[in-house]
Amino acid sequence: MSAFARQFQRLPESSRSILLTGIYGLAGGLAAVAFELGINWIYLSTFVALSHRALVVFLPSTLALIVLCSLGGGFLMGRVDPSAAGSGIPQLKFAFWQDFGFVRLKTVVVKFVAGLLHVGGGMSLGREGPSIHIAGGVASQLSSALGVPKQRRRRPAAAGAAAGLAAAFNTPLAAITFVLEEIVQDLNSPLIGSVILASVLGAFTVHAIIGSNPAFVLPQVEGATWRAYLGVPLASAFASLVGIGFQRATLGLRAFSRSWKTLPGWMHPLLGGLTVWSLGILVFVWSGRLGVFGLGYDDLSAILQGRIPWLLIVAFLFAKWISTVACYGWGGCGGIFAPLLFLGAAAGATLSGALGHILALTRDGQTLLAIIGMSACLNAVVRAPFTSILIVFEMTHQFTLVPALMLGALVSETLSRRLTKENFYDAVLAQDGNVLVHIIPPRDLRSWQAYPVSAIANFRPVVIDNLAPENMRTVLEQNQFKRFPVTENESLIGCLERKEAERAIAEMRRPVLEKAAICRRSFTIGEVARLLLEAPGGFAVLEAGDKPAGIVTLHDLLRAQETLASRSTH
Repeated sequence: MSAFARQFQRLPESSRSILLTGIYGLAGGLAAVAFELGINWIYLSTFVALSHRALVVFLPSTLALIVLCSLGGGFLMGRVDPSAAGSGIPQLKFAFWQDFGFVRLKTVVVKFVAGLLHVGGGMSLGREGPSIHIAGGVASQLSSALGVPKQRRRRPAAAGAAAGLAAAFNTPLAAITFVLEEIVQDLNSPLIGSVILASVLGAFTVHAIIGSNPAFVLPQVEGATWRAYLGVPLASAFASLVGIGFQRATLGLRAFSRSWKTLPGWMHPLLGGLTVWSLGILVFVWSGRLGVFGLGYDDLSAILQGRIPWLLIVAFLFAKWISTVACYGWGGCGGIFAPLLFLGAAAGATLSGALGHILALTRDGQTLLAIIGMSACLNAVVRAPFTSILIVFEMTHQFTLVPALMLGALVSETLSRRLTKENFYDAVLAQDGNVLVHIIPPRDLRSWQAYPVSAIANFRPVVIDNLAPENMRTVLEQNQFKRFPVTENESLIGCLERKEAERAIAEMRRPVLEKAAICRRSFTIGEVARLLLEAPGGFAVLEAGDKPAGIVTLHDLLRAQETLASRSTH
């Protein structure tokens, strides 16, 4: 610990907590602003600048750009840190619960650079998810420098995430509710004070550097008639179905991408980039608009202001939907907030155009349905109703929209729960083998202790099946674990401690194995806790027959107990 960190630790607890949260909020806000400025600079210097040139220049230049950016970001994620792929929100949520909020510096750096390349380089993805991941990771790393132990970094991660989203959208209220709804999953969490303060500081940061306007400004809706409100449930339902279809298609493509070995994994984002380029070029040649590429905020604003013809909006809806599915499904680095808002607005505007003559909608009525579509589409995928309402409200500051937004949230929530098992982020975690019930225990200790051991066990253990020195050296180089189950003829014969393996390799001899502590699937967490207290190194093997099916460690147990303790601390 540095001298500064030691002096810092001597401050009173209340003063230290407030000061730390302020540091996390400012750092998270600055990281998100730097990310936004970098994306905007790349996009404006390339796609926007090239759009004013002749097609013979625009076409090959943008193709070369999107190929280079797709491969560059893919190489960083594939060869340096695969956990930097995607939006970053599922990864931060998993780190919050699994690793007490600890995010590696390498992940933050790769996420930042790969996100700049993919989002700034024209892929149809958003910057809000990566902003949350980056800001939460920066706060987590800062807490380490300030002497905060690893098991106490949930507060920094949550505060940084709130500051990151507040800075990304310039909507601090929505940032607070999203972090509490989606990451912390408790609107009454003891972390609420830190989340609020960090969100305010994130908003102040973006105000000071970029300005006070949100990411894009929604038009005022003043003349919507009762007929427009008749279309609200229909617009909400249509936009929700667009979002639900997006979720299913993206997860399906993501699963296929992981099993498809024709191309190396780091090259897969190129397929998403080429899809965007192909569809984006078709729309650009037809209309001169770039909305399929990148964030698409300029054309989203144009849709809301009624400056885009109905047929072009329909084309945008299809092209943006396919492009975003391809970019995320093939492993691009970017989020889904911006694309979902675009798709929701396009869906609402498409429906309002189709119903306009039937309901005699005014211009404000059509805008209302587009705005409701934004909120409904977002909520259908992320299932954060308070966030989906507040994010639109903060962009308009119009109380008259709130009843319609609430109705839209009700429709989207109902359809989402009926047609999908879980929200998009939880589905991504489950697809990666990270079942949330294994890392988020119930609220009371007694019922948690009665859970089966499978709720905290790791069912993907690294097993040594060959004690040859070369094989042991390979396993040790590829994994940092302290103990490994050992099998012979697929039967468990003991456990190998890392230091013993290193000595055996150096002396070219067979290592001495420890007797494995065995637990069965029928064991409860309470029974396993007693077993681990006596097991060598707090390590037990979950056995199925004679084979190791998983492992459970004191770290798994302590992580979940820390979660229970933090929920009861005020």
